[in-house]
Amino acid sequence: MSELHKFLFEGLPVRGLLVRLTEGWREVLKRRESSGAFPTEVRELLGEMTAASVLMQANIKFNGSLVMQVMGDGPLKLIVAEARPDLTFRATAKVVGEVPAGAGLQQMLNVHGKGRCAITLDPLNKLPGQQPYQGVVSLHGQEHEPLQSLADVLGNYMLQSEQLDTKLVLAANDEIAAGLLIQHLPIEGEGNLQGKKASAEDITDAFNRMATLASSLTREELLTLDADTLLRRLYWQEGLQRFEPTEPRFACSCSRPRVGQMLKGLGREEIDSVLAERGDVEVGCDFCGLQYSFDAVDVGELFSDKAAQSGGSSTMQ
Repeated sequence: MSELHKFLFEGLPVRGLLVRLTEGWREVLKRRESSGAFPTEVRELLGEMTAASVLMQANIKFNGSLVMQVMGDGPLKLIVAEARPDLTFRATAKVVGEVPAGAGLQQMLNVHGKGRCAITLDPLNKLPGQQPYQGVVSLHGQEHEPLQSLADVLGNYMLQSEQLDTKLVLAANDEIAAGLLIQHLPIEGEGNLQGKKASAEDITDAFNRMATLASSLTREELLTLDADTLLRRLYWQEGLQRFEPTEPRFACSCSRPRVGQMLKGLGREEIDSVLAERGDVEVGCDFCGLQYSFDAVDVGELFSDKAAQSGGSSTMQ
């Protein structure tokens, strides 16, 4: 069963989250089989991104969708994962060239140094005029050196956008996508360390100790150890306040009405040209593989005055 565990370090301004995606992650890969499986290197990176999106959504408790995207200039042009407030998730990627065996982040997405990571927060109930918030960072660190892992990219993103020290450890294979997040909590005024006044340096040292222990976690351990064993192996000397685990799951938000709105956005002339050539218009969801078919009658209804007055403008499947 997929699980998300939240915990706090007692007496320390540090929190943690651990996620293990099993059935839901395997469903993501299964839905892709009909259109061709991704290369192993892409599947592993997509799994890491899916785990990271669930971790970050649970961490910020945002009432809307968190959409994580990395756009690249290599054979992997785009990789996307979305997590919603109920911790349902979906993910996909676009591969346009041959991915070399053993390729890492740089070889897949940042060949010429133009790769970008974007995180978009899209509120569920937007106020009039409200737009989604988006933050974008390059795939380079503070000294402009290329970052070698998605975990490093996201840690750099959190430091730049939220000014919060964050350590992530991510791993995935075809059976499980897992991740651990350790974060320095913001403190106003004088801090406390295990019930005593402490300097900012002392508190930073405490976070660094927890982050270093997280870094010692191997890929095999993250993918094979259950949550209790993993946390005990890392933090057996620390007091942990743990919360009831939750269960992330795969779900896609695509729908026929939303696809219809997307087709309307393309315009009647272009849709009619497809109808004339094929007899119908078929649209497949990149996330779940579901196919939507619109014949001439369906298209006529889409562009009728009644349909135009029904509202709605979402174009994301």
